[in-house]
Amino acid sequence: MIITGVALAILAMIVVGLVVSRRIAGDSRNFLVAGRTLALPIVAATLMGQAVDTNATLGATDQAAALGFWAGATLPLGLALCLLLTGFFFARPMNRMGLTTLPDFFRLRYGRAVEVAASLLMIAAFAILVAGNLVAGGFLFERFLGTPYGVGILVIVAAVLTYTLAGGILSDAYSSIVQMLVTASASIALLIWVAATSGLGLDKPGTGPFDLGQLSDPAQGAVVNWATLVALGVGDIVAIDFMQRIFAARSPDVARRACFLAAAGTAVVGVPFALVAVATGSGLLELLDEAAPAGLSVLVLAGIVSASLSTADGAILGTAAVAVRNVGGTRRVHEPGRTDPLLRATRWAMLPVVGGAVLLALRVPQTGVLLTLAFDLMLACLAVPFVLGMFWRRGSSGAALAALSVGLVVRLTLFALTPTMYAVDNTLLYIPNTLIGASFDGWPTFIAAAASLLAYAVVALVGAPAGVRGADLRGEEARV
Repeated sequence: MIITGVALAILAMIVVGLVVSRRIAGDSRNFLVAGRTLALPIVAATLMGQAVDTNATLGATDQAAALGFWAGATLPLGLALCLLLTGFFFARPMNRMGLTTLPDFFRLRYGRAVEVAASLLMIAAFAILVAGNLVAGGFLFERFLGTPYGVGILVIVAAVLTYTLAGGILSDAYSSIVQMLVTASASIALLIWVAATSGLGLDKPGTGPFDLGQLSDPAQGAVVNWATLVALGVGDIVAIDFMQRIFAARSPDVARRACFLAAAGTAVVGVPFALVAVATGSGLLELLDEAAPAGLSVLVLAGIVSASLSTADGAILGTAAVAVRNVGGTRRVHEPGRTDPLLRATRWAMLPVVGGAVLLALRVPQTGVLLTLAFDLMLACLAVPFVLGMFWRRGSSGAALAALSVGLVVRLTLFALTPTMYAVDNTLLYIPNTLIGASFDGWPTFIAAAASLLAYAVVALVGAPAGVRGADLRGEEARV
């Protein structure tokens, strides 16, 4: 029964993705930004589909079960905060610019060197994000279908590539509708069942949502919880998958309103997973395997797989586009009888992107943590040049490179010296030392972001002003 349910969820997304792929018509603009024609419901669904992934569902339950409600809830709440901030301040101007990828902004605002540096960082961060979604699929297939962890990862990859290679963002957008219907239904059904059988654990000492020591006491994980919220709420603003959907909206107002709808939906669908973990005291896969009714287990597992597919396809597509357009310099050519080089190159680039994510998923099999780690890197390096570059005229390319370089060095140094990362053992890059202990976990997020901000401000104030705000820019396609 479980195999059938999961297979049907995967099949539904593949079928929808392949059906709409016919609208690509050999044009990379359709493949990457849907011809800038997506209506409000579709943009909201695809933004929500990128936010409500397996990091924010399975990861939220894992974190909440181990560390308390706020350790898990900060994942969906951080993503919702990002969409809210994007809607208020960035969606309208970014849609109006007519860009194809987010690094286009860095080229137009700061120049080619910053574009390439920002692109490389985004590629690294989104390889981490894709890996986090593959991890969840690997765990699910291993536990419920008896396949090896690595085989589960490859099944997810094969399904994603099947329709994303064909239909790009159009396949992702319309398959996101399937994903959100399944995942939202699963979230509500799971919460109702747990409330009826176990209660919601609202008053559980030390772990419940009203135990605010989790947000005020470092000994209860407050620093890590706030670091998670800030890394996702601010760092995720510099997200190539979110921005690609904003570019695809048919108007600036549609982009803005879609962010607000997606923010609300992300919180409503994601937070119940943390409540479920607190109420039952167990991780989601354990709960579904050992206690939940079979029908509910099938629905929730189908939702997890759908979420994994939906977020992975958008991240893979966006990363490949950045690699070929902003690093490789390939541009769109749409002429009768001629293959669009940007379309062809983006499709080929998806393969090494997926390969890197698979290797990382095998090396760091953690859910939730990989999501936060990806946007912790964005917060440390690119959030300051993006936000200040949008609204402050003084920032120059030198200021952007200083913020990027200082933030990266500080964050990687502190990462290597801290034995844990978001309350999980640092098995990726830890140098044993006696200077920093586990109690320092969470602080590197704030220190690196502050260092980046200071570097940008100093160089911007000392040097000559750029004389332009990002909000005044127009991309190549917006000018034609």
